Amino acid sequence: MIATCRTKSLLCLMAFASILAAATAGAAEPLWLDDRCQPMPTELLGPFVRLDESTILAIDSKATFVSSDNGSTWSEPRPLFEDDRGITVSNERAILRTDSGVLIAAFMNLDERKWTWDNALHDAPGAVLPTYVMRSLDNGRTWQDVQKLHDDWSGAVRDMIQTRDGRVIFTAMKMRHNPGRHSVLTYSSTDDGRTWTPSNLIDLGGRGHHGGVTEPTLTELKDGRLWMLIRTNWGEFWSGYSSDGGRFWQILQPSGIAASSAPAMLKRLASGRLMLLWNRPYPEGETTWPLSGGDGLWSDTPVSNFREELSVAFSDDEGATWTKPAVIARQPKARASYPYAFEHSLGEIWVTTMQGPVRVMIREKDFVDD
Repeated sequence: MIATCRTKSLLCLMAFASILAAATAGAAEPLWLDDRCQPMPTELLGPFVRLDESTILAIDSKATFVSSDNGSTWSEPRPLFEDDRGITVSNERAILRTDSGVLIAAFMNLDERKWTWDNALHDAPGAVLPTYVMRSLDNGRTWQDVQKLHDDWSGAVRDMIQTRDGRVIFTAMKMRHNPGRHSVLTYSSTDDGRTWTPSNLIDLGGRGHHGGVTEPTLTELKDGRLWMLIRTNWGEFWSGYSSDGGRFWQILQPSGIAASSAPAMLKRLASGRLMLLWNRPYPEGETTWPLSGGDGLWSDTPVSNFREELSVAFSDDEGATWTKPAVIARQPKARASYPYAFEHSLGEIWVTTMQGPVRVMIREKDFVDD
């Protein structure tokens, strides 16, 4: 269901309340939100992209949605293609409008999904979930240059950025075999998404259908390097760095940022700050959580899969230090994970979760001291 707030703030607040009530129906406990969270005018998942000063676009599995009034109301779904292309866009996706106005979307095609995990083999031989990319030259009305970049099973496409020199980079994954595990890479383009070059593959070993390294997010640092935060099963994100625009990743090391086995969203805000949205390994104030894995099925290493709290933190020094993490959403015995972030206006960020009903706006100024 797509909620559209076609009137002003009162109806938006009422819609927000009804969304939360519906989303939490049947859950053990209702969704809790920090008082600094405000309602979004839509329950669309995102990611979102700005087309001009007042127009925003969101992509869905088979369509796009457009708002011409900064998100207050939304169009009916606009089909991605006039014909049946055999393409269903995954919820784990990324979209970007380049400096020259080209829209680029990257995703997995669910119509080709083939999952073959065998517990006895600790592997999924022949598993397929391809990574695709496509472009639009008319602000999402039509899509062209649809390309399959690989057939390998991809757990998620999480993030896409454009660097200061115009290069477009997005994060991807490939499942490895014998034993089954995951690895990550990026694809980069210097021609607005016409052609793509894969990076080196980051494979740090492991075993299990959630083993290995997965679901990275990335940003460009002020010194020109790219920084990638990678989901692991080792109690924290790992960092990867690239000094050549994402063509080759190196200096792979623990980040020091404690994390559940769940992906983050790392975003450069207009202020210059970095913002991180993620799931910490334990409930706030606790130091333990039941672990998953350890048997080579989920993973070789027992790991916290805690996803009931979504936290945010900000950095003024390129990720060297962070503000104290703040839990902005909590739903016990449910999930508030796989976040997207969209800076709707200066310092106002829409936060949505693919797992869970979080659809909120937060203000940067409410979490940092200027």
